[in-house]
Amino acid sequence: MKNRFIVALIGILLVSAALIPNNVQASTGNESINEKLGLPIVVYGDALSEEQKSKVTELLEVGQHDEVDEFTVTGQDIANYIGGNPNSNMYSSVKILHKDNGEGLNIDIVSPDNITEVTKEMYSNALLTAGVENAEVFVASSVQVSGHSALTGIYKAYDAKGVKLDEDRMEVASEELDVATSIADEGVDEAEVSELLTEIKKAIAEQNPATKEEIEQIVEEQMNNLNIELSEEDRQRLIDLFEQMRDLNINFDNVKDQLDELTGGIQDVINDEGFWNKVSTAIQDFFKALADFFRSIFN
Repeated sequence: MKNRFIVALIGILLVSAALIPNNVQASTGNESINEKLGLPIVVYGDALSEEQKSKVTELLEVGQHDEVDEFTVTGQDIANYIGGNPNSNMYSSVKILHKDNGEGLNIDIVSPDNITEVTKEMYSNALLTAGVENAEVFVASSVQVSGHSALTGIYKAYDAKGVKLDEDRMEVASEELDVATSIADEGVDEAEVSELLTEIKKAIAEQNPATKEEIEQIVEEQMNNLNIELSEEDRQRLIDLFEQMRDLNINFDNVKDQLDELTGGIQDVINDEGFWNKVSTAIQDFFKALADFFRSIFN
């Protein structure tokens, strides 16, 4: 029994070593207060128990900051900001570091095993739609959740700090997240869904469509370019979503550079053979060690 545990542990360590980027470094101490950009903001889901909140605090590395602004996001907030269910339990939590203009938007899901549906690219796309730029956003949960409610926490943080985001854009951003996760649930790879949304936005920025028919043409073109097939229902949801964006006159030219960077990041994930080779090798090594162990028992 002990030997089996050791073999399993070795396999887990091999997989972990393959997945951890070489440039990841531990926090080395407290950070000074940036008087220009303001304090880091932490928003906790109100459904967290004290033990869960403590875990989230650790995940978000709140302790590395000398001082933070803290808020709590509730079900009533999700109703106020995006018309959601006021009885919702909020677990997803976020930390936001404001950046100088031009530094772009970066999302880091620090508990990926507990954010089960929303990817960082989906967050990026939705936040750019809502008008959130130039920030570093960390998302965490101590329990498994879809991740949708983290958007509301970000909206509340900006509102509490006096940055008024457009309510219609926030609602459309929430709908975008729903559409993205729904399409992914139907079997389309999450990275491909994010790339499709990004490429449609870039095409809208370049072509400035004036009619719903032109929106429909852009959606069809980008689906064909990326070899993505959708059901008629999902295709129509995409068209309706971007028709809403067109009605809001969202100027994607303003964030085109960030959209270009987002596309590049998604392609890096899709095309990173080295990453997938590491995963494959680690899994093969694990099962080889397991097979060797069983052979040693019966020989």
